[in-house]
Amino acid sequence: MDPVIVVGSGPVGLSLTLALAGHGVPCVLLDEGPGKDEPRPARSVVLHSDTAAMAHRLGCATLRDEGAHFAAWRTMRRRQEARRITFEDRPAPLHLPQHALARGLRDAAAAHPLVQLVTDCKLDSLEQDGHGVTAHTRGAETTWWRGSHLVGCDGARSTVRKLLGIRFPGRTAVERYAVAALRAELPWPGEALLHRSPPAGPEEVTARPLPDGVWRLDWLLPPRGDLVTPDALVTLIRDTLAGWCGGTTPPYDLIDTGVHTLHHRLARRWRDGRAFLAGDAAHLLGALGTQGVEEGMRDAENLAWKLALAWHQGASEALLDSYEDERRTAVAARLRAADQAMPALRGGSALRTLVPGAARSAEALLTDGHLGRGPLGAEPVYAPPVAVQEVPTATEPGGPVANVAVTAPDGATVPLRDLLGRGRLLVLLVAPGTGVWDRRHWAGAGLMPRLAAAVAALPVRAELLVADAYPGAPAHTVLLVRPDGHLAATFEGVRPAELYEAADAVRAGAPADAPADVPADRPSTTPTAVID
Repeated sequence: MDPVIVVGSGPVGLSLTLALAGHGVPCVLLDEGPGKDEPRPARSVVLHSDTAAMAHRLGCATLRDEGAHFAAWRTMRRRQEARRITFEDRPAPLHLPQHALARGLRDAAAAHPLVQLVTDCKLDSLEQDGHGVTAHTRGAETTWWRGSHLVGCDGARSTVRKLLGIRFPGRTAVERYAVAALRAELPWPGEALLHRSPPAGPEEVTARPLPDGVWRLDWLLPPRGDLVTPDALVTLIRDTLAGWCGGTTPPYDLIDTGVHTLHHRLARRWRDGRAFLAGDAAHLLGALGTQGVEEGMRDAENLAWKLALAWHQGASEALLDSYEDERRTAVAARLRAADQAMPALRGGSALRTLVPGAARSAEALLTDGHLGRGPLGAEPVYAPPVAVQEVPTATEPGGPVANVAVTAPDGATVPLRDLLGRGRLLVLLVAPGTGVWDRRHWAGAGLMPRLAAAVAALPVRAELLVADAYPGAPAHTVLLVRPDGHLAATFEGVRPAELYEAADAVRAGAPADAPADVPADRPSTTPTAVID
């Protein structure tokens, strides 16, 4: 079968390409640029636990050396500290320059045998038929490309979106920021800061640490203010640092600056036949602490396993449609929450009538947006395809699973999220005590033989895992987890028929073109979960 064509080699296009390759799908990545990213420390990205785990799983080697985890988060109003949050009970956000993220992903893609990187080529036309997509590029590679599917990850001015005739409505200039990356010693090493109504400067400024004593500072600007001149920016820097350092501006080394304007837009459609949109081509967001790159990476993880199933086995139209249903709904909710909160946060009116459950301060809501919590920042929850939740757990149906330690069929114990993105469902049995017993003593005992047989008979590939515990789940709970880490169903003990039904619902039924003489839902005769 033809490879998947991915257009655009920013972090989202690279993430999607690597995710597809991890599922065993060959890809052609078309890059309009030269295949290099200009170093811009003032353009950075914050990754929370799910997207940081995804980048690590994709082989991004720059996370450790060029990223910084927040030691804590401080929220201040005027001269008073309103909140200080540490991360003992959850992973700290990871902050790194966007060019470092892209470079790490690009290096991983260049080394992958299933990825073909093509630089200096610009898409100028595409055609679709019932079997694939034909794309034409000009530049270094002026030629036609043939793919099973095509995904536009080519940014806010997406050529793919324009060629498909998809509208991109929304709001322009929602927020505007002046940005600086500088090296300095601040009073709270390694701690990120949100400062509202500081003694000097604009009404809000954030400071987020990078490695080697570098900080990114963002000042919220009036929506229609004057241009920020170099002199004005230097004044902002000096006044802000002096306000934080006892009235005296400390020595600093200015590395990079910029002014960026945030827009909120949402494409009307994210799928047109065999062509899809992801990342900034599909949505623009970023106000109130939301992260556009992070949402694009979530697009990539959601779409990759569905395209992989279509590439390997064939997938129903309903499964491919579910990418838009799930991801567009999640991003629309994020945009709606920001739009509802904006008048209160920027205009001072009451939050209670604007945001559900928001009898909270503006500082708390903004903090949640920056830390990946609440309506502005929490990981998405997708409506489960089948209402099979026999056992309530701490994870709501359709939510991201907890990253518990699990034992795989080869006996290795790893974090659960390390096993995502490999083109298969995960079936997790909660079995207290398995972590302290040799595997040969429990692999063939109790529920395991029946559960292994049930997993081997599922209509899609699946892997059987065991965990000592899972938050909120009693012993002998079985969890069915999608390839992107979202909880599909839970069962009390082994329920082969119900497990099969839930797995079939996850894939949204059999492909429409399944051969009539070979039922698509016939149980596999080849075990996919080996318990030896």
